[in-house]
Amino acid sequence: MKIALGTDHAGFHLKETIKKYLLNSGYEVHDFGAHDDKSSDYPDYCRPAAESVARCQCDLGIVFGGSGNGEAMVANKVQGIRCGLCWNVESARLTKEHNNANMISIGARMVEEGEAIEIVRTWLISQFQGGRHLLRIKKIESVSQ
Repeated sequence: MKIALGTDHAGFHLKETIKKYLLNSGYEVHDFGAHDDKSSDYPDYCRPAAESVARCQCDLGIVFGGSGNGEAMVANKVQGIRCGLCWNVESARLTKEHNNANMISIGARMVEEGEAIEIVRTWLISQFQGGRHLLRIKKIESVSQ
């Protein structure tokens, strides 16, 4: 499975930690940047990461920033992306089980490193429940068309 990563300067160090975790866990990673912690703008990196997921070049994506809010907003501008902002393990589990999120966003200033790893792990192993949630996903998709 190939995971797209994107961040600005604020999420750089957390992205690097998650990247190492993913690679050590056997995932393939496409890192869209940023590639250092010098001031940068998250749309420059998060949008290409989201586009790679929307085009099925990557299976899933994770974006990072200070709060994770703007990064999720940018990702969700790309048709076909459902990016959930995750702040704990439960939010990660539910964004996959209920929303079938193909991307998540994590705020590096909001979440400790160990919690971020658990968020990613939980999201990756959780499964979409379908059922009543499928109708809601279809409604989301119809809004963005």
